[in-house]
Amino acid sequence: MAAEGDFLARYRAVSNKLKKRFLRKPNVAEASEQFGQLAKELKQQDCLQYAAFCNLAMARCEQTLFNAPGEALALTDAARLFLSSEKENKALQAPGFDEHLQAALNCYSFAIKVYIEMNQPVMAASLCLELGNALKEMNRPGEAIVHYQRAAELQTQTPIEALLTMGEMATCKILTRDYDGALSVFTEMQLMCQERGLQLPGTTTPVGAFVDIVAKCEISRVLLLMLLEPPPQKLLPEHAQTLERYAWESFDPHSQVTFLSENVFLLLQSVVMACQEKDTESLKSLQTELWPFLTAEQNHLLHLVVQERIAPSGQGI
Repeated sequence: MAAEGDFLARYRAVSNKLKKRFLRKPNVAEASEQFGQLAKELKQQDCLQYAAFCNLAMARCEQTLFNAPGEALALTDAARLFLSSEKENKALQAPGFDEHLQAALNCYSFAIKVYIEMNQPVMAASLCLELGNALKEMNRPGEAIVHYQRAAELQTQTPIEALLTMGEMATCKILTRDYDGALSVFTEMQLMCQERGLQLPGTTTPVGAFVDIVAKCEISRVLLLMLLEPPPQKLLPEHAQTLERYAWESFDPHSQVTFLSENVFLLLQSVVMACQEKDTESLKSLQTELWPFLTAEQNHLLHLVVQERIAPSGQGI
């Protein structure tokens, strides 16, 4: 309590220096520096929320001085301190109303706004991504989606970064059982790779990292379509075109899907056929064969597909 009292006394002393007095202009730059010093001391004492409040006061001073970079930096520091304080409370299982998390969200929001006004979308996107990752780590994937989406919108000049962010957004949709939304994101990613990705001269075939992303999207989309089983009348043209590639009539894998290995293509083709024929035993066998070729997320989707065939729940639709 003594430390808290000392903090409040020093905080008030610095705040009083900012009050307007007759024929005397307040020294805002000095006050900002003192708030910053107090924040550092409080952080060292592990008083994270108090340090965050000092950084907020510092941000207000920097705003008064029209120092946008300093304001954004102080707001970011405050946001991270509030977030760390929230994580500490959760680790201790302390009761609360997520007040530190809400304060962190507000600070991130203001910092992002400042960076956008400074015409620095990359910095703004990095903060959106940081916030999305933090919320996902705190088991709040539903809340993280909107921040990943905003980050992807700000990363229009860097397609590969935007695609990776959209991948995180799709993962969060899968975690919240929004399989239709995840399918839409993967479809958008695949289209973006084909339109904006590096391509072989004279072709529409993507190269480099874009090939890996297209392959991942293709596999995830096929598995999601098998999970959702949309009726033919509700099947979108791009999804119908995807499923046509895996029909037995179109057997030439190299001419159809150049970004997947022949082995994976044939196994996926078999999965589609087994699902259409409702052959659960074949599907179980194919799951074992496909397991080493898929990511953890894709294996989870394949597991859901198998479970839906064994005991239909209707939750995937």
